[in-house]
Amino acid sequence: MSPVSTSRVNTALEDSIPEAGASLESILCTEELQRRPSHPLDYEKENRALVKLVSALADSPSTIFQTLAETIRDITECDSAGLSLLTKDGKTPDVRGQRFYWPAICGMWNPHVGGGTPRNFGPCGDVLDLNRTLLFKHFERRYPYLMPVIPAAEECLLVPFYVGGKAVGTIWAIMHSDRRKFDAEDDRLMASLGKFASSAYQALVHIEDLKIQVAEREKAEAEVRELASGLEAKIRRLVEANVVGIVMWNFEGAITGANEAFLRMVQYDREDLDSGRVRWTDLTPAEWRGHDERAVAGLKATGIVQPFEKEYFRKDGSRVPVLLGGALFEGGGNDGVAFVLDLTEQKRVQEELQQALQSLYTTQVELARVSRLTTMGELVASIAHEVNQPLTAVTNNASACLRLLANRNLDPEVLRRALEEIVADGTRASAVIAGIRGFIKKAPAEKTELDINEVIQEVLALAGHDLRKNGVSIECQLTRTLPLVRGDRVQLQQVLLNLIMNGMEAMTGVTVQPRALSLESRIDESGNVLVAVRDSGAGLGLEADRLFTPFFTTKANGMGMGLPISRSLIESHGGRLWATANSPHGAVFSFTLPAAGESPS
Repeated sequence: MSPVSTSRVNTALEDSIPEAGASLESILCTEELQRRPSHPLDYEKENRALVKLVSALADSPSTIFQTLAETIRDITECDSAGLSLLTKDGKTPDVRGQRFYWPAICGMWNPHVGGGTPRNFGPCGDVLDLNRTLLFKHFERRYPYLMPVIPAAEECLLVPFYVGGKAVGTIWAIMHSDRRKFDAEDDRLMASLGKFASSAYQALVHIEDLKIQVAEREKAEAEVRELASGLEAKIRRLVEANVVGIVMWNFEGAITGANEAFLRMVQYDREDLDSGRVRWTDLTPAEWRGHDERAVAGLKATGIVQPFEKEYFRKDGSRVPVLLGGALFEGGGNDGVAFVLDLTEQKRVQEELQQALQSLYTTQVELARVSRLTTMGELVASIAHEVNQPLTAVTNNASACLRLLANRNLDPEVLRRALEEIVADGTRASAVIAGIRGFIKKAPAEKTELDINEVIQEVLALAGHDLRKNGVSIECQLTRTLPLVRGDRVQLQQVLLNLIMNGMEAMTGVTVQPRALSLESRIDESGNVLVAVRDSGAGLGLEADRLFTPFFTTKANGMGMGLPISRSLIESHGGRLWATANSPHGAVFSFTLPAAGESPS
């Protein structure tokens, strides 16, 4: 938008308030924040952003709002970001005479800096009235005066902030397209930045008040300017804000000064500090002293130390995890300052996330076992056939031996061969039963080096009876010189059995062409072992993209978990599983596994 059009919009906002368009409820989607998948937590990035904001507040207070807007856009990855402040108008005791103005904007809406909206009819006003974070979708539908402001806002996440219990403004992040959606993690980050906005606003108000007093008294102005020109004034403003822990120290291990935020962090009080009982060398546990030594070496070499994690002892002996960074007051000096952030809450959230991931893994393992049991239920006839064959042979050979004994035809060679066949058939039956037990048992994954061709043959033997009963012919194109793969035999059997049974069921209604199932193993162009299962069934159809979605199934009695579980198992082995169309009919399900000894890509 050009400066002329921007001015035209601002004038319209001040002169009149148009009638409302859509209802407020129709443009709010705040509840969706908790339902949407959250993007990964990045506390390192968040902590760097907070340190940057604190440094900007100390070094250049006049630019803090623009720095805050840039931080919002960077940390939420949005298209535009900024903040709205209420005008201070003593002639208007109620909200009707007030409006919001935009002192800082970054991103695509930057040309609109200085614009604003009415206090009693606008998104910012609604946020303060409801006293909570709101997520808007296309808010110009309710506030028609925002229609000329381009680009339009697809979604806008607004967070209120207060000073001394009084609402003073909002911070906001805007997406101008649907390339991503705001989520609960964005909500948490914006809430955290809202607290900083409150502190920054209060600090700027104090600075402005101080300037007024300085203007009234020339002598005080000279003293304040002299104080503000030095590093000491900047550090004092930052220390007293208590946004983060601030510590003044020297290389001898003494803490010569600290703000209340740091003292609360380590549970000491001002009396402890003044008595000299609080030393940074004593606060550091033994296993972290090596980190401190490297930090000291860096300070002596460069004068600064980049933020790093460590722990401090609290007064009661417990520990607090912190992020610490610092600098010397002057090059080659003995004294410096450190910024300390308490990471207790971040560590707690990380631990809860790890527990949630472990719970998810346990659930996935149990689902895989349920899937195996379901598959075994479908293969009861095939299992009975595989066990019955060797048992029938045992019975026949034993009966022959009994007849020879009854006829007193005791030819030792004939008896020996019959008994050998009995032993072989009994061993075969035992192997089938042992394989079934291993397939359905509830046991942790046990990865060993495997020949994938052997696994294919084992599964074909298990499903052989069902394949023959359904008139399915098998063609194997197995490369003999394949490298071994490292995997869990039972899990890989489960994947192959699921793909083979799916292929067989896909050909149930085929009558115009042969029912053919082809299995191939080879090395792909990346050096991975590739296995493909091809059928001549009806094909993938329009639902191909949903085949791996949990609980989606094309079978009348299917659970919709076989393919999602199979993909999860293959990915846990460092491979991938996908589906394509077969030519001229049917589908191809392929998966890859890294060769043993190679790192999964």
